[in-house]
Amino acid sequence: MPAWSPEALAARLPFLEARARLTAAARAFLTARGYREVETPCLVPAPGMEVHLRGFRTGFEPHLGQGAPRALWLRTSPELALKRLLVAGAGPVFELARVWRNGEIGARHAPEFTMLEWYRPGATLAALMEETEALVRALCPPRVAHAGVETDLSLPFERLTCAEAFARWCGLDLLASIRPDGTGDAAALGARPGESWEDAFFRLLLAHVEPHLGRARASFLTHWPAPQAALARRDPADPRVALRFELFVAGVELANAFDELTDPAEQRARFAHDVAERVRLYGAENAWPVDEDFLAALEHGMPAGSGIALGFDRLAMLATGARRIEDVLWLGGFPYSAG
Repeated sequence: MPAWSPEALAARLPFLEARARLTAAARAFLTARGYREVETPCLVPAPGMEVHLRGFRTGFEPHLGQGAPRALWLRTSPELALKRLLVAGAGPVFELARVWRNGEIGARHAPEFTMLEWYRPGATLAALMEETEALVRALCPPRVAHAGVETDLSLPFERLTCAEAFARWCGLDLLASIRPDGTGDAAALGARPGESWEDAFFRLLLAHVEPHLGRARASFLTHWPAPQAALARRDPADPRVALRFELFVAGVELANAFDELTDPAEQRARFAHDVAERVRLYGAENAWPVDEDFLAALEHGMPAGSGIALGFDRLAMLATGARRIEDVLWLGGFPYSAG
């Protein structure tokens, strides 16, 4: 049955009407806390710097002699644009952003989806956890469930470091596998032959840690190992870990947050590493250059603070009881489910 058929829309309509109310409530929640809603470009020179993201490539064609041809991408996140606005002094800011990630489809994944991101200068990661917990409670019913996992949101959200989680469910000292320079030691993590530190980390995380998160109560998994810092700053108290958390509710990974890295030199080094890794793993045709304009903004000076990216479609699934992400999309999986 095509997504545009009256019967298909009628089946989704209760979820979609609830999603509309959820959107209004999210805007009201953040606006009441002093955030400014913004819109940033969808076409960008670098869609995101995480190694394993796959982008949708397009390009600009000059019009009446204006402009120069260049490769562009559909953004995988508004993160780099929103941080430019922090540099400009627009914060605190939020965006309900349409984003694109190639090669992702399933019950919880769509190649095109909505991300709710918000950033507050001066906020600590602990303060952001408190705010995120309040937002999820404000937008969702007291109990939510997905794929047989039910979470009571009236209970305080669990806060668990990655090191604590690996000790509890893997019997491993995760931080012993992190070198002083922030790189990972695969052998110290018990990697299998030919397995990198990152491969071993995610194998253990997915098989032994994540199945325990966001069950009876929601879970913040905090203080990620330094090789997984992404755009988070390392903890001054222990540089083996980064000030980052992920939120899990009803077994669903819902959000990813950073105490933002503001050091342009360290960010440049991380970006250069990520570009080289993407080329090595996926080929030059699936790579894009470092976002030099973002690094120029960091050089100008970004205020310290924290920010978060929350999968809004997943939140809508939990709030409405929808089983699949296409249930909370107006045209379902169109056009990806065709053919």
